[in-house]
Amino acid sequence: MNKLKGKVNIIFSLQFSQISRFITFLIISSIFTKQNLTHLTKDEIGDFELMMLLSAALSYFWVTGIIQTFLPLYNNNHVFSKRTHFREKSPEIFNTFLMLAFFSFGFALLIFLFRNNIYVYKDLKPVPHVIPLVIYFILSNTTPLIEYIYYVRNRPYQIINYVLWTASAQLVLVCGAVILGLGIETAIWALIAVSAVRFIWLLVLLERYAEFRFSFEYIKTHFRLGMPLIMSSLLSGSSQYIDGFIASWTLTPDRFATFRYGSKELPFSKDLSNGLNNAMLTGFSTPEKMRRAMYDLKKKSLKLMHYLFPLSIVIMLSSKLIFINLFSREFSRSADIFMVYLLMVVSRLVFPQTILIGLKKTKIVFWASVFEIAFNITASLWFIYYTDRGLVGIALGTALVHALEKIFLVAYNYYKLNIPPKAYIPVRWFIFYSLLIATIFVLIDRGILTIY
Repeated sequence: MNKLKGKVNIIFSLQFSQISRFITFLIISSIFTKQNLTHLTKDEIGDFELMMLLSAALSYFWVTGIIQTFLPLYNNNHVFSKRTHFREKSPEIFNTFLMLAFFSFGFALLIFLFRNNIYVYKDLKPVPHVIPLVIYFILSNTTPLIEYIYYVRNRPYQIINYVLWTASAQLVLVCGAVILGLGIETAIWALIAVSAVRFIWLLVLLERYAEFRFSFEYIKTHFRLGMPLIMSSLLSGSSQYIDGFIASWTLTPDRFATFRYGSKELPFSKDLSNGLNNAMLTGFSTPEKMRRAMYDLKKKSLKLMHYLFPLSIVIMLSSKLIFINLFSREFSRSADIFMVYLLMVVSRLVFPQTILIGLKKTKIVFWASVFEIAFNITASLWFIYYTDRGLVGIALGTALVHALEKIFLVAYNYYKLNIPPKAYIPVRWFIFYSLLIATIFVLIDRGILTIY
């Protein structure tokens, strides 16, 4: 780790954390499909994927909203006086942890209480692995705070070190359990064990960096500013989870596994864009900082475009080959769904919401999300029932609605805040790349280009 000093910035470390999380679960998914190695059935894989879907769907919105609100409030709120010394402990960290813990226990309790009233799959089976799901839910949804404690303390190397150790442990324990023939249930408990270690480390960081001072006034402030973000995250981020729930209620476990393996965005696009978005939120406290932040946002987003658009195109052209070799031939149909989700890179790489959240104008982000979810449901149902796209149509509706939401927010910044798109978007490059990937998608869809 000492060799990295001076070469890694804090934004990269957050992006590295997001990427590592994706890669870890991608490797786990790949190992699970190797039946000659693990002897898992597609039904068992479907049950594991359903557990991951439920855990993420019931937590992503409030975890995202609480964390995104914490960042601009850190050392910049009317409740706690600003710290003059970097080493002073933070009451904001402690109160943010309390909010995450409250939501974690609350939703876990709802899962447990209604465990016998939730049915899934085409044959309406009870939710599998519900007790491990409850425990995993409690442990895993407070630990995202770890990376952001390191972030506000400007410790990028600690983020990378933490991610490397915990991701490696997760891979070894979860994959080792199924390779040794211990079954999917043991693999789930291995996942829980790693989450428990992360939770213990979070408690260590709280003792080190947090001031244990409860403030109802701060929590009210945090909740007031964060509720629009929580709701907008619920609505805007729910698109893929809605896709998953529709699939889980209409498909058998094995076909649900096929759908879930395909309903993924470009590796890294969502993670890198979210990392950049979160890292830039603290830069809008003064007009001078805001100008600098928008310049940095434009520069860093262009850098992501140069990486992610070409990568998306290459993967789009070889998606069938990737799925057959990474998973198995049984999952080749997943490539059709995955190819549609690759188009999401277009909307991921513009950041009008970053400016609005940084300026604490969270209500407009919420209303944009209301518009998004309403249109998404309509578009998905239309693709399903009035076209021949089938379940792939759900993914098309999701990609379309994300693009429309970003157009709305860009227009709001321009007409209401007098912030032109060119101030934070590399417009020419963005238009070029967007037209290029859309053209290639249409050519593949029409059979003019062949996917290998």
